[in-house]
Amino acid sequence: MPGSNLRAMEKARTLDCDVVALDLEDAVAPDAKSQARDAVCELVAAHAFGGREVAVRINTLSSPWGAADLAAVAQAKPDAIILPKVDGPAEIAAARRGPDAPLGMDIWAMIETPRAVLNAAAIAQSGAACLILGSNDLSKEMRANTMPGRENLWTAMSQIVLSARAHGLAAIDGTFNNLTDAAGLAAACAQGRDFGFDGKTLIHPGQIGAANRAFAPSPEEIAAARRIIAAFAQAPDKSVLAVHGRMVEELHAGEAARLLALADAIAGRC
Repeated sequence: MPGSNLRAMEKARTLDCDVVALDLEDAVAPDAKSQARDAVCELVAAHAFGGREVAVRINTLSSPWGAADLAAVAQAKPDAIILPKVDGPAEIAAARRGPDAPLGMDIWAMIETPRAVLNAAAIAQSGAACLILGSNDLSKEMRANTMPGRENLWTAMSQIVLSARAHGLAAIDGTFNNLTDAAGLAAACAQGRDFGFDGKTLIHPGQIGAANRAFAPSPEEIAAARRIIAAFAQAPDKSVLAVHGRMVEELHAGEAARLLALADAIAGRC
């Protein structure tokens, strides 16, 4: 949500999303930066978004607004600060030091330059809690054209997910820009989940339903996970079993447990 759009931020209180991301960077014009910062920090400090996780995207620390953003947002204490255009560990370290004291909240790093993709593992290891694909900026920096299946971003997508998983972080897929293409949005969400992303960055409330459907475990997946867990519970001395004609190992039982925990968390939120 643009930090300069009070109506949009108010609406975020009612949306069926897991995270509200309030933007002080690209969505806010230069002459509105200070006012947007004040509005965002006031809402965050007031815990205005209920049980939703709240993250604030600040301007880059090298910009005229970055240091002031970091200082003010650190005082407001959202759940996370989103750091844009992170090229390497140095930006994470600079943000982690904070303006006056070490930063006491998560940093989510946006991977949106070729250098960031090549440094994704180092960024993940440097103290970030989440990696976010910034697909629009990355495509621009690559001088790439938009492809319906995002084939020219597959390497970056895999690199982000691999780096996140290697260091125990979350990974969030980039935006889908066409607000009128419901089929394209559904396909992009499904693709993101297939690549291993945990969720998707959304730019309009109308996209939330498609993302929730794609990234939440389906009833069929939940039923299959329960069958796997039950099968191993009945045969604790086995490391490989046949479940409904499919060979499954203990690693599948671990993934089944993770999926069921996710389903329980979603049910609890609902």
